[in-house]
Amino acid sequence: MANDGASHTARPPGMADVARVAGVSAQTVSRALAGHPNVQAATLARVLVAVDQLGYRKNNAARVLSSGRSRSIGVVTLQTGFHSRTALTVGVERAADRAGYTVSTATTASLDTSAIEAALVRLSEQHVEGVILAVPLIHVSRRIEQLTSAVPTITVDGSRTAATEVVAVDQQLVAGLATRHLLDLGHETVWHVSGPQEWLDAASRSRGWLATLEEEGRSAPPVLEGDWSPASGYRNGLILGKIPDVTAVFVASDEMAFGVIRALHELGRRVPADISVVGVDDIPLAEYCSPSLTTVAQPFEEMGALAVGHLLRHIADPSAPEQPATVEPALVVRASTGPAPGA
Repeated sequence: MANDGASHTARPPGMADVARVAGVSAQTVSRALAGHPNVQAATLARVLVAVDQLGYRKNNAARVLSSGRSRSIGVVTLQTGFHSRTALTVGVERAADRAGYTVSTATTASLDTSAIEAALVRLSEQHVEGVILAVPLIHVSRRIEQLTSAVPTITVDGSRTAATEVVAVDQQLVAGLATRHLLDLGHETVWHVSGPQEWLDAASRSRGWLATLEEEGRSAPPVLEGDWSPASGYRNGLILGKIPDVTAVFVASDEMAFGVIRALHELGRRVPADISVVGVDDIPLAEYCSPSLTTVAQPFEEMGALAVGHLLRHIADPSAPEQPATVEPALVVRASTGPAPGA
């Protein structure tokens, strides 16, 4: 018995493995896990022993075998403490719960295609009916294409594969709202602290910032790049605070904006009297920053709920035409922005 269990460590155990170890047919395993009344107690006991020995997911298997549906969806997300990922997941879970679905989350430590592939495989093994892919797809491998073709999949960051439907915020519009707000306040130009450019959101915000400056006939300063963390914002703030001509900064996330403002305070540059700062996301702490942070709000929970709605429609009718959805961002003006000095 021990050898039988060990021989299946290379792949997830299946119903046929349970049947072999229990000494019964696969049909008997199916009936036992579904709670069929005609299965004898001794037979059921052998099946359950085999299930435990092999680590077979008996509860999920029972739901799948009895109804053909798991009533569960999967979410692939990055291992991070960023508010955006947490709020998005909350929106997914609440909407799924209202629809009678459970949510299985597979996190990935990196954006490598192999890590994303592994997360998708884990969800596939749990028999999820659909997947929400909440990570930026920098590169799409053949395996990712296959996995997202095998199960209905929604992406929520603007990236996509051949088989996915997209629910996203227009990140160029996010940047346009922030940049134009600062120009309207009389600033000659706007500096930019970007997120890592391998992230599609960060690259799109940088393009939107540049396009807005070009539309207004303004020169574009060099981009300073951060990594989404307050520490990277702080490092870039120490640079910006030492440049006399800087009067306005568009920062690609609220967390980085907190770091920028801290550095400017330490250098004696007043916000917004000397330098105006705009962030992105409108996380709960933004209102309580000193000064309170002007930012572009992204409705993450709404995005999560909308993604669930699209996914359930796709699950119900896989042949239905795609209906990509764009969620509108909104500028939230607070105390960290003001007229350009001397305007």
